[in-house]
Amino acid sequence: MRPSRRSFLFAIALLAAVPAQGAAQVNPDTVRAGVFDLGKMWTFEYAPAQYFSETYGFTADSAWFARARLAALRIPGCSAGFVSPNGLVVTNHHCVRGTVNQLSRRGETLLDSGFVARTLDEERRIPGYYADQLLAAVDVTAEMDAAVAAARDDAARAQARRDASTAIQARLRQQFLQPGDSLWVQIMPLYNGARTSAYVFRRYTDIRLVVAAELAMANFGGDWDNFTYPRYDLDFAVLRAYGPDGQPARTPAYFGWGSDGVRPGDVVFVIGNPGATRRLTTMSQLETQRDVTLPIQGRFLASRIAALRAHREAIRDEDYRRNLLVQILGLSNSWKPIGGRLEGLNDAGIMARRRDIERTLQDSIRARSDLRSRYSSLFDRMADLQRQRRRYATAAAAFSQLVNASAGSATLQLAYWVYRVQNGPADSVAAFRQRLMRVGARPPALEARFLALALEDVARAYGPNHAFTRAALGGRTPSESAEALLAATALTDTAGVRRAAAGELPEDPAVRMVAGWMPTILEAERETARIGAAEAELAADLGRARFAVFGSAVPPDGSFSPRIADGVVQGYEYNGTLAPPVTTFFGMYDRFRSHGVGTEWDMPHRWRTPPAGLDLGTPLNFVSTADSYGGNSGSPAVTKDLRLVGLNFDRNINGLVRDYIYLPERGRNVMVDARAIQAALQVVYRADRIVQELLTGTLAR
Repeated sequence: MRPSRRSFLFAIALLAAVPAQGAAQVNPDTVRAGVFDLGKMWTFEYAPAQYFSETYGFTADSAWFARARLAALRIPGCSAGFVSPNGLVVTNHHCVRGTVNQLSRRGETLLDSGFVARTLDEERRIPGYYADQLLAAVDVTAEMDAAVAAARDDAARAQARRDASTAIQARLRQQFLQPGDSLWVQIMPLYNGARTSAYVFRRYTDIRLVVAAELAMANFGGDWDNFTYPRYDLDFAVLRAYGPDGQPARTPAYFGWGSDGVRPGDVVFVIGNPGATRRLTTMSQLETQRDVTLPIQGRFLASRIAALRAHREAIRDEDYRRNLLVQILGLSNSWKPIGGRLEGLNDAGIMARRRDIERTLQDSIRARSDLRSRYSSLFDRMADLQRQRRRYATAAAAFSQLVNASAGSATLQLAYWVYRVQNGPADSVAAFRQRLMRVGARPPALEARFLALALEDVARAYGPNHAFTRAALGGRTPSESAEALLAATALTDTAGVRRAAAGELPEDPAVRMVAGWMPTILEAERETARIGAAEAELAADLGRARFAVFGSAVPPDGSFSPRIADGVVQGYEYNGTLAPPVTTFFGMYDRFRSHGVGTEWDMPHRWRTPPAGLDLGTPLNFVSTADSYGGNSGSPAVTKDLRLVGLNFDRNINGLVRDYIYLPERGRNVMVDARAIQAALQVVYRADRIVQELLTGTLAR
């Protein structure tokens, strides 16, 4: 069974009006925040050594954190970890599924069949891929602040930051560079810019695919099971980093392999790179997210996913269908969390806890004479900016996704950039022209769907009688208008685009329609950029105030920078029952046989009958209370002795509110168990040389 168009339309309606949860039972004046409501995404520069040692009964000293830091990796959009001294890396399959698809050779469909390199020579290099190893995390706040302090205006401050960043990067590169290394230094603002860290990475640029599970096993349950638990996913892939000599990289810092796994109550540490969270935002900003930003994003993604699914159903070319599936999965991974985030923002109890956090900070600021005069007005000023932002909510609903490269109408994107080329300032025209020429063509049927949806966005935002709606629809349906526009516009080939950019087609219907919108679009872009810049300044001051009050006891928001989070393996109550802390292959086969062949719970042929030697009681997935977020996919879950026992690949639906608050009593991160990975490598994929390397560290060619 696949999600129907009806289910996506229902989701759109749900996103537009998520009911408040428990409003009658909550008195916001009596609710108090928890100790860790702002999370446990600890940084390595402010390592929580004492807290880990005292809480979990071991010595979490600088050597322990150094081993953890050096064995962990950051890869494009995800996390990973070394698991041998020979550059062997494990991560999630979904972190590399796009590259797995690209590595398929003539006659191969690696997404469907999986991949195993039987020898070292068969490991396939992934073009343009890399892995970053954190060599050092250095707090450079004092140096950056000193450089900016003497600047007289915004332009001078920006230049001072650039100059200071360049100097820090050069110094740290010289300090850490070793022969043969590829180093880069990232300057990272934390606490909304109140603090600044410099991260020194060794970059491995020769990364090769070693093993990849089949997509059906790695994405078992598809979108239906995404962000849910109990879960049954074999979401793993094995890579290898190579050195500049073309040989497997020497990586003495690596995680031991956790063949013994974990038991309920065990502590695990999830090491990775969580993406941007909004835990340090103000209540007024959260309310704008709830009322404006998230509903717009949710409607856009849900409708475009539905369009892609419908388009895919009509396609017979299997290669193109696979490419569409990868695109759908990527968009779905962004769409489904929006519902959970909205549910949290409409939960009276959660909002009361966030309000208590804000009230506590305000009271602390007022109680200190050194903070009061500078910071006490910040919350009111931020609320005023939110009122200004809401004035542009209609334009945002109509046009904020106009130039969305992955799911926007190519025709409208081309018309937008044609206008910018023709009317932009002289020093920007070249950049606008580059953006124009980068707009990719879409198959006509898919473009017609996307264009119709974009016109519908305008009509919904402005209503049927507005001039923008009349120009977009002309009394027709969105689909009829899209077909007519595509038949009439010249923006369907490169020659037409070039002529339009040169000003030769002023009456082109797509160019003319977008030109009518552009004054409103440009005003909204200009004003939201101004508001965003003002918000950033206030947020940085709030970050300084918060750090002055709480120090590093409150971690900074996620920023796709290296973090370590602690938690315990633990089930939870849901739907009137208990979710187990661990699932097994038994459960996977139960799901397969309950739903059947051809569903999202189908299995590859070699898995449909349990392979001989596979113990179906082997733990497959498990959950813990560790604080994870998007970007933590592929994060190693390790024990106190730094054995890798799992790979983080998801959160449960209750954990989606972690964008705003960390609630370990119900949110869980979901991991694929190392024991399941080992069993699959041994019994099904016959990757004996990889199992030997995991268990002994010995490289087999």
